[in-house]
Amino acid sequence: MFDLSRPIAIGSDHAGFEYKEAIVKWLTEKGYQVSDKGVDANKSVDYPDYAHPVAESVEKGEAAFGILLCGSANGVCITANKHQGIRAGLSFETEVARLIRQHNDANVICIPARFVSLEYAKQMLDIFITTPFEGGRHQTRVNKISCN
Repeated sequence: MFDLSRPIAIGSDHAGFEYKEAIVKWLTEKGYQVSDKGVDANKSVDYPDYAHPVAESVEKGEAAFGILLCGSANGVCITANKHQGIRAGLSFETEVARLIRQHNDANVICIPARFVSLEYAKQMLDIFITTPFEGGRHQTRVNKISCN
């Protein structure tokens, strides 16, 4: 489970901006601390400029986990996974949100804002937040991910 005494880091590009704003409000209303890494307006931006700060915050232990949003979620996912301490998973279904936690110990969820509804994104986040990593045979596999 995540240590929710630390904030949740969130970031997006312009394609995920509206979802990010709504999710920040929703998480705050649920009592979670949120660290919003931007984007701060619905204007065209480069997604790595927002994915890196989220990944760094999680990697350094400043955030419990990260949420990244962009149009397809592929760009932010690729960017976040460049960080050694990050296991970012692209989630487009609730079952995928569950499995990236249970089997991959994902610490960043990447959501494709152009392909899922906001309500479905919230459902995926609820599952991601509350699903524990199973460990066991999955821990052996997770231990083999890092290039170090």
